[in-house]
Amino acid sequence: MKSDDKSIGQKIWIGSAVAALVAAFGIFMLMLHLEKQTLSGFEKEAVYVAEKKIPKGLQITEKNYQEYLTLTELDKEQVPPTAIRFWEQVADHAVKEDIDTGVFVSTGMFESYQEILAEMEEPVIAGFKADDLYQVAGGVLRAGDRIHIYTVSEDGRAGLVWESVYVEQVFDGAGNAIAVDNNTSPAQRVNVYLDAADVEYFYTELARGALRVVKVCD
Repeated sequence: MKSDDKSIGQKIWIGSAVAALVAAFGIFMLMLHLEKQTLSGFEKEAVYVAEKKIPKGLQITEKNYQEYLTLTELDKEQVPPTAIRFWEQVADHAVKEDIDTGVFVSTGMFESYQEILAEMEEPVIAGFKADDLYQVAGGVLRAGDRIHIYTVSEDGRAGLVWESVYVEQVFDGAGNAIAVDNNTSPAQRVNVYLDAADVEYFYTELARGALRVVKVCD
């Protein structure tokens, strides 16, 4: 074989080898991409679910969140944007409605006290005894409930004064706080949020025996 022919043969062989390497690398990258796409469909993300029934009005705190919330893994593609990934997202938030065991919790199920008090210029907590108001919704009020407060004029006409007042906490006759999941103990004392400017009128009408309470039904 002539030297020129030999040189050409070597070049062809080198070119073929390089082409084979490039093709192999391309196939490797393609397989790697396909594998990544396949595995991405199984990527997991930890989100919180209700460990047990979470009653309406419960405030989530560092002390109780592990009792009511537990982490579980879900396919990342199935996790909605509103899912709770860190308990701090709902720290010091109150539960809007009862949440059943095993339900994936989301931000829309909770409300912060900043939201509750947003429309008040100077929010304060006002307390009253159940027997100061007619019936007080039969004593079944619990933290997180909303109430309408009416005043009755001397001629017997009732008028709405405060709408959707938030019940901050209720207590039994001994002054012990009643848990939101306690469905038996009657509320003897009730704390509600009011604007500071309304407190004087509230207690004046309370002393006059003119206030009535209606619980807002969900």
